[in-house]
Amino acid sequence: MMIRFAAPALTALALLAGPAQAFDLTQMTETERAAFRDEVRSYLMDNPEVILEAVQLLEERQANAEAQADLDMIQTNADAIFNDGFSWVGGNPDGDITLVEFMDYRCGYCRKAVPEIAQLLEQDGNIRFIVKEFPILGDASMVSSRFAVATKQVAGDDAYGQVHDALMELQGDPSEVVLRRLAEGLGLDADAILARMDSDEVTSEIAKTRALAQALRISGTPTFVLQDEMLRGYLPVDQMVAIVAEKRDAN
Repeated sequence: MMIRFAAPALTALALLAGPAQAFDLTQMTETERAAFRDEVRSYLMDNPEVILEAVQLLEERQANAEAQADLDMIQTNADAIFNDGFSWVGGNPDGDITLVEFMDYRCGYCRKAVPEIAQLLEQDGNIRFIVKEFPILGDASMVSSRFAVATKQVAGDDAYGQVHDALMELQGDPSEVVLRRLAEGLGLDADAILARMDSDEVTSEIAKTRALAQALRISGTPTFVLQDEMLRGYLPVDQMVAIVAEKRDAN
């Protein structure tokens, strides 16, 4: 006569066996294993919320692991992220919170984020904002970034800020004629900027940022680093405000 163990009974037997004899399903007969499976299935059918709880727990563990991995990468690459010596710094340079954006001028969500970031910086007033040129969406992206970086090297931070905003609104391809007109419209030395675009100095800055993005496992734009957290993708201003508040409270 086969003895049918209930799932709780099997668990109890496993616990009573102690460390000397761990509960091993492989030691069960086919009949016992089938009975055990029936009990487990019956329990899950009667308590389906257990499956949801398990899935939620798994998702929480995965999210925590990803957050920890991001934190480790940020700490390892902190100097390159926050103080590389060449990326444009806006907002409040002495702010208590630093927001870094890896962006591409041809990225629709980067463009969508422009007014959101501007609103955040205006209403907060104590955020240091760093822009990382990360052209990944084709030749037009690269040309735009080269023009922006060349502008910064030739004409300084204020000129870069103006060009950055203009490129974010630019419709059509950034041809030489278009870029020349843009520079001249801002009162900049178009010849000097265009001549600088293909220089080793410009190439080096973009290459360093690309290497940093690879080290941080960034493959899309916009991607933000907010203090010790990676924020992948577009975020509306209210969410950014909430995260900034959390960072301040944590300090």
